[in-house]
Amino acid sequence: MGNKKQMFGTNGVRGVVGEMMTPTLVLKIGAALGSMRNGTIAVGRDTRTSGEALAHALKAGLLMTGCDVVDMGILPTPALQYIIKTDDRFAGGAMITASHNPPEYNGVKIIEADGTEMADDEIIRLEDRFFAGEFDAAAWDGVGTETAAPDRLEEYIQAVVGHFPAGIGKGMTVVVDPGSGPAALTTPVILERMGCRVHTINARLDGTFPGRMPEPTPEGLQPLSEMVIATGADFGVAHDGDADRAVFVDNKGRYIEENYEFGLIEDYVCSRNRGGLVVTPVATSRLIRDIAGKHGCTVDYTPVGSIYVARRMIELIGQGKNVSFGGEGNGGLIYSDHQFCRDGGMTAAMMVAVLASHNGRDLSDIIDELPVYHLVKEKYHAPDPAALVRAVEEALPGETIEKIDGIKIIRDDAWALVRASGTEPMIRIMIESKDPGVADTMYREIMQVVRQA
Repeated sequence: MGNKKQMFGTNGVRGVVGEMMTPTLVLKIGAALGSMRNGTIAVGRDTRTSGEALAHALKAGLLMTGCDVVDMGILPTPALQYIIKTDDRFAGGAMITASHNPPEYNGVKIIEADGTEMADDEIIRLEDRFFAGEFDAAAWDGVGTETAAPDRLEEYIQAVVGHFPAGIGKGMTVVVDPGSGPAALTTPVILERMGCRVHTINARLDGTFPGRMPEPTPEGLQPLSEMVIATGADFGVAHDGDADRAVFVDNKGRYIEENYEFGLIEDYVCSRNRGGLVVTPVATSRLIRDIAGKHGCTVDYTPVGSIYVARRMIELIGQGKNVSFGGEGNGGLIYSDHQFCRDGGMTAAMMVAVLASHNGRDLSDIIDELPVYHLVKEKYHAPDPAALVRAVEEALPGETIEKIDGIKIIRDDAWALVRASGTEPMIRIMIESKDPGVADTMYREIMQVVRQA
C-alpha cells in the first residue's frame, strides 16, 4: 500500500478537462470506489460544462462493480453530503466538481456514508486499487441500476431553514451571487423562506461562468457590491463553484475578509454555546482566539484543510467534548449541530441570524468594531519544500514553535506559519500581527532565512 496520496489533493482530485481529467480516469475512480464501498452510492455535480460527461463515466464505473447509483443532478456539495449523511441507504457518494478552480478544470470529491470527505488513509487505498486496476467487476446479473432523484435537494433546503426561528429574516434585503453555480438552486430559496427579500446576480446555471470566475474574489464581486448599494440591501453573499464556501459584502458594498466573516458567525454561535471548543487550522487569524475567549471557548488547532477540521470535530465530540464551532479562514464554515462539512448555504443563513441578533444595526458597524489584524501571505517556489521548512526551523533557535502543519512561530505580538503546499512544489508563508510594522519585520526575517537556505 502507498504511504502518500498521489492523485488526490486536500480536496479530491482535480485537473484540466481533456488533459489530466478524462472520462477514462473518472470511470476508474468510480470502479475503485464501487469496489471499496459496495452498496448504494449518491452522485452529484456542479454546473461545469464537462460535468455531464464525467458524471456518466463515474456512474459507469460504480454500476460495473454492482453498486446502485442515485443521481442527484446539479446541487451544492454540502447538499449532497447532507443527503448522504441523513439517509442510511447510502454507502457513500461522489461529487463531480473542481470547486473554485477555473472553468476548464473538473474533479471528483469522495464522500463517506457519514457525509464527510474520505480520509487520507482510505484515499490511499482507493488510489492503490486505481493504479493496480483492481476492480471487483460484477457478473452480468449483478450489475447495478441507476435512479435519478433531483427533487431531494428540498431535504437540504428544509434542514437549513429549519435551523432558525420562522421569519427571522423579515424586513431584511439580501443580494445572492451564486456565480452561475449550484447555489443558484438553494441559497435564494433558503433566504426567501427565512423571510428575506432576495435579489440575485449570476443566478443562471452556466458552466462557462459568464459573470465571474468560480473563485469569489473582491474584484469578481464588484457587480455584487454595486447591486447591494443600488438595492439598499443589508448584505450580499457569494459562493464558490460548489457552494461549500460563502463570502460576503457588507451594506456599504465592502468585501468582508473571510477571517472576519468567521469571527462574526463564531461570535453568534459561541454566545449560544459558551465554554465549548472552536476547531480551526493553524493558518486562521488570532481574531478567532480573541472571540472564542470572550465566550469562554478554547481554540483547537488542526493542519490546513477542511477535512482535518471536520474529523477533529467528530473526534472531540466522540470524547464527550463540547464543540461549539469549526471552520477555515476562507469562508468554509462547519456547524457541528448540522453536519461535518463546510456549508455555504448554512453560512448564508447564519449571516441573517447574526444580523437579527444585533437588532437592526448595520453589518458595516458590527464589523468595524472587530479588532484589526494585518496579514502577510507569500509563496516561495522550491524543489524540496519540506527540506526548506526544516531549514527555517533550524535557523530560528529559541523561538516558540508549534508543528501541527509545517512550523508555526509564535511570538506575543505576531505569528508566522511556514508550510509546504499540499498542491504544488512551494512553501506558503503567512504572518499576522495587529501592527503592520511588526508583521513586515518578521516577514523580512523569515525571507532572509529562506533565501539563505
